[in-house]
Amino acid sequence: MSLNDNLLGPGPTLLPDRPELQKQLEDGADPAAVARTAPDFSEAWAALAERALADGDAIAAYAYARTGYHRGLDQLRRNGWKGFGPVPWSHRPNQGFLRALAALAKAAGEIGETEELDRCRTFLADSDPQAPAALGLA
Repeated sequence: MSLNDNLLGPGPTLLPDRPELQKQLEDGADPAAVARTAPDFSEAWAALAERALADGDAIAAYAYARTGYHRGLDQLRRNGWKGFGPVPWSHRPNQGFLRALAALAKAAGEIGETEELDRCRTFLADSDPQAPAALGLA
C-alpha cells in the first residue's frame, strides 16, 4: 500500500509551493538572508541547520533546526494537518520541514538528546517512510 492508499487515515498534507524562495536557495543565496525575508520558510532554516552541522556547530544546528521544525508545524496545521498523517517527501514544498526535522534529529544526537533523536526519527518515518533514507537517517 502506498502513502496515498490508506483509506482509514488522513490524506497527505501538501504545503504550498514557494518557487521564488526555493530558487533563491538553489541559486546560492545565503539561507540567513532568505530566513530574514521569509522567517516562516522552513527550507531556509533547514539549510542553516545543515550548514551548522557540516561546520561542527551542533548547538547552532539544533537552534536553526528547531526553528525550521516549528515554523513547518505551523504551516502544516494551516494546511489541514491534524498532528498526524502523511507529509510526503516527494512533494517539494514539504522537503524544508522534513529536512529541518532530520537536522533536528542529527543535532539532538550530537548533543546527547537521545529521546529527541528517537522522537524525530519516528516522526520523520511516520511522515513518509522514504524520508529517513533520503535524509541520511535510515
